[in-house]
Amino acid sequence: MSETKKICLGKIVGVHGIKGEVKVKSFTGVDTDLDKYGPVETKDGARHFEIKVTGRSKEVLRVKIKGIDDRTTAEGLKGTEFYVSRNVLPEPEDDEYYLEDLVGLKVLLRSDKSEAGRIAAVYNFGAGDVLEIRDKNTGRLEMIPFNRQYVSEVNINDGFIIVESVLLNFIDEGEASENEG
Repeated sequence: MSETKKICLGKIVGVHGIKGEVKVKSFTGVDTDLDKYGPVETKDGARHFEIKVTGRSKEVLRVKIKGIDDRTTAEGLKGTEFYVSRNVLPEPEDDEYYLEDLVGLKVLLRSDKSEAGRIAAVYNFGAGDVLEIRDKNTGRLEMIPFNRQYVSEVNINDGFIIVESVLLNFIDEGEASENEG
């Protein structure tokens, strides 16, 4: 793949049976579309895989990887993430975006539109998406929920999001200890 931005489509979370099938948590809009975008690769591009969704096992997909024919080899792939080049994916609809497209955007405060920092990462620990923001002045990291209540605007084209000012807790250690007492 070229040096274009890559999107993570899924992650191997286990194995299924003795013939090399793996269990994959899919991050695609329709989970069974995991194999619809052609060959996948690791984030660093070192390994490439041809995959085929073979079924479902509870909340994950069963996937066959070409050339992986035994359980031991499949177990060695646990934790591997599947990536594709951003340009093979369909363009998102209006008011939709790929979470990976948020990384690097400026974070502006709603109160005065000043820049507070940049989005460092997007996570989902099971209760919804969370934005990790790196403070512009201190470099500290802060996490906020990613939903309409806290993020009032996302503008991918112009490279920013707008957040509620009260959410960001970028304060000095000295200020924190002065206020505690």
